[in-house]
Amino acid sequence: MLRAFANAFRTPDLRRKLLFVLMIIVIFRAGSQIPAPGVNVANVQSCISDLENTSIYNLINLFSGGALLQLTIFALGIMPYITASIILQLLVVVIPRLEALKKEGQAGQTKITQYTRYLTLGLSLLQATGIVALARSGTLLQGCDKDLLHSNGTMTFMVMVITMTAGTAVIMWLGELITERGVGNGMSILIFCQVIATFPTAMWQVGQQKGWWTFGVVMAIGLVIVAAVIFIEQAQRRIPVQYARRMVGRKMFGGSSTYIPLKVNQAGIIPVIFASSLLYLPAMAVQFNQNNDSAWVVWISNYFVQGDHPLYMAVYFGLIVFFTYFYVSITFNPNEVADNMKKYGGFIPGIRAGKPTEDYLSYVLSRITLPGALYLGLIALIPLIALVLINANQNFPFGGTSILIMVGVALDTVKQIESQLQQRNYEGFLR
Repeated sequence: MLRAFANAFRTPDLRRKLLFVLMIIVIFRAGSQIPAPGVNVANVQSCISDLENTSIYNLINLFSGGALLQLTIFALGIMPYITASIILQLLVVVIPRLEALKKEGQAGQTKITQYTRYLTLGLSLLQATGIVALARSGTLLQGCDKDLLHSNGTMTFMVMVITMTAGTAVIMWLGELITERGVGNGMSILIFCQVIATFPTAMWQVGQQKGWWTFGVVMAIGLVIVAAVIFIEQAQRRIPVQYARRMVGRKMFGGSSTYIPLKVNQAGIIPVIFASSLLYLPAMAVQFNQNNDSAWVVWISNYFVQGDHPLYMAVYFGLIVFFTYFYVSITFNPNEVADNMKKYGGFIPGIRAGKPTEDYLSYVLSRITLPGALYLGLIALIPLIALVLINANQNFPFGGTSILIMVGVALDTVKQIESQLQQRNYEGFLR
């Protein structure tokens, strides 16, 4: 593997791509450490050091690499773009105009990408306004009575909102630069960098607070979890497809065999993000009703805020399973796949073309989605179980969204480097 990395850096064009990606990552991480104008850095750092990590902004703070609570220029991170992309994917199924654009090929996809950018800027503007408003009112960091901003004036408020929104636009631009001139998907690599940035700190906190014996146990369990995630992420059901021979003019086409790869984890990390975001709504409602002693506020505080209650875990697991089936159903259309196969003379051996093929694909997809949904639910519950067993925080490094992102993006990037090495007759990462 080390020889493969050496071969990659010996190739001039691949070396330029890798160095370009590293340069963008350095710029990205630097922007995540530069505070926005008007932020009282000393007070913010003092409050963060005293803050127990039970904030309702854990998910957004994870995708910002810890930059959210520090109120930096890249405080919003990549989360607005992720949200906008998910919304556009859902709207493509609902709005006929977007569905028509998707079928137009590259031109339609370019238009959808443009809509995603506009929606990202709108969402980042809303999120920046909310975060700065919470910082100005003193409720962003719970239990902190210090002023997070030098001034509570309107001008400071506007400058901070514009700076954070512009930071999101710059992050989008950096991600597209990596996709065009680097290696791998730019947005995925930036997400990977933000998630991995919090990993060493989380591991160090486990060692400092729980002892190095616990640290060693956590590392051993973490390696097992990573191996299991890699195994499931690579697992797929290959449905064989054959194409009949047909004459087009004087040439014979078809007669080839291929397969449809159905991944066990067809939905990726989207169900975990959906479920986490939905369960943050009750916690957010309690956040804005802290002085209210109503029965519903007390009930939500007891069961849906800390995350260590069995009811919370059961609801979280159930939502992940539901959103896995929901997302797979809107992203993989067996009817469309069956029609395309029939159009080009393809068929599954032993299955008639048309409606029987659609029914067969739906049957296989529903059966293979179940282990994928259970796998996502169990991985997402690991930080909550760790919260109960060793009293770790909810940003426990091995598990949940973080481990899925780290393993998934790393595998995809390594595959792309591997393919470029194989084009140059090198051994690659695997012999």
